[in-house]
Amino acid sequence: MAKKKPNDPVLQEKFAELDRKNKEALLGGGEQRIEQQHKKGKLSARERIHLLLDEGSFEELGKFVMHRSKDFGLDKEYYLGDGVVTGYGTINGRLVYVFSQDFTVFGGSLSETHAEKIVKIMDLALKNGAPIIGLNDSGGARIQEGVVSLGGYADIFYRNTLASGVIPQISAIMGPCAGGAVYSPAITDFIFMVENTSFMFVTGPNVVKTVTHENVTAEELGGATTHSTKSGVTHFACVNEAECIQQIKTLLSYVPQNCEDPAPKLSYTPGDELRPALNDIIPANPNQPYDMRDVIHGVVDEGSFFEVHKNFAENIVVGFARIGGRSIGIVGNQPASLAGVLDIHSSIKGARFVRFCDCFNVPLLVFEDVPGFLPGTDQEWNAIITNGAKLLYAFSEATVPRITVITRKAYGGAYDVMNSKHIGADLNYAWPTAEIAVMGAKGAAEIIFKKEIAEAQNPQEKLNEKVDEYTQKFANPYRAAHRGYIDEVIYPEETRAKLIRAFAMLENKAAKLPRKKHGNMPL
Repeated sequence: MAKKKPNDPVLQEKFAELDRKNKEALLGGGEQRIEQQHKKGKLSARERIHLLLDEGSFEELGKFVMHRSKDFGLDKEYYLGDGVVTGYGTINGRLVYVFSQDFTVFGGSLSETHAEKIVKIMDLALKNGAPIIGLNDSGGARIQEGVVSLGGYADIFYRNTLASGVIPQISAIMGPCAGGAVYSPAITDFIFMVENTSFMFVTGPNVVKTVTHENVTAEELGGATTHSTKSGVTHFACVNEAECIQQIKTLLSYVPQNCEDPAPKLSYTPGDELRPALNDIIPANPNQPYDMRDVIHGVVDEGSFFEVHKNFAENIVVGFARIGGRSIGIVGNQPASLAGVLDIHSSIKGARFVRFCDCFNVPLLVFEDVPGFLPGTDQEWNAIITNGAKLLYAFSEATVPRITVITRKAYGGAYDVMNSKHIGADLNYAWPTAEIAVMGAKGAAEIIFKKEIAEAQNPQEKLNEKVDEYTQKFANPYRAAHRGYIDEVIYPEETRAKLIRAFAMLENKAAKLPRKKHGNMPL
């Protein structure tokens, strides 16, 4: 919209000066550097914000901020905005705060004033109870400023910590993120990365080579594929920046504005909720795998499952979905990977997701088919005990509505850990195919009937007989149901209908933990 110019010549000059500064700020480090960004397959800082926010909703703060440094020639080079675009706007009509680092200005490096701009909108987000989204594209601390820039990082880390569990915090890595810069994203709730154009590491390939003599590329060391499959640092690896930004918008549709708000709920018209296809999902052979995602898709609202951490610790599946229009968080063992066993990585992945959902009032639905914890020296020496306890702690501490559906195996300590009635689950259902026992029938028979089998004329035949006996007694859901550990044994096809009614019943659940400063979870 064209702005009306004043009639007075003095005022005209003042308005013209503002026009010049606005245009200068919009160019960041200049057209040539913006073109270099485009050649690398990257968008500019402002283009990213334009894609992220609703059309015309962005209100920029700190557009004319400049650095204050005089050393190493910085007194001769100034850019309005100082390498980061900050402000607020809306996504699908909901308020969000955003900062977008501008690689065209000093490589997006963080200075004292750059940090102050980010801190300002973090404080606003916390005061007003709205999500904050960081679009990171930075070479790290501005070396010329020394400890001042490091102090700026610490100011950001501190606010990340204060905001944790109060407002959703999302980090998108759109370029380099190295050294101290990686710790702010690490504290936030979800990290997105872009394949081939973004990377994260504490020390880069050159330092690694000097210290450990390893030859490794930036992509191998800390690229999107590495962190989405090996380390689990990033939750989403996206093929390009446009997809990354779209995924952020999708994620936000499942979570509330802050810890005081309920999870989003869409309008929903009830219909035929029976899903007969679920009756045939579990194989007759208890050792045959199936894909737990088929169960999830069969139960939730069509097309609503949004998986998190898809390529990391694939023996557990986590993500958001809707059921009857309600936003829920899902945790499911995955029999198609390592038989769905719990190990170090899957326990950490599950625990982190459960804690996020509990922070932000997102009800939890657990699909259980777990044969136990993964044995072996590698697991024990790398603290499966402590790491497995993280998932146990997360479920035990969660006060949101919690429902478990046992589809098949629920063995040993893993039965307890996977949101059992004993650690506070509100409702526990089992399918007729459920097997709830201390351990598998064969292992149990070998222990219980060891002497009897050894003394038998045909030990193998005796073992088979005892396995059948144990299976009949324990490898079913009815012993647990008799005890009240299972609220109802249900037909698979009616799972969706049961869950819709159950979550509606639990909508006003109120539960409080004992008064404390905070718990000491097993880290």
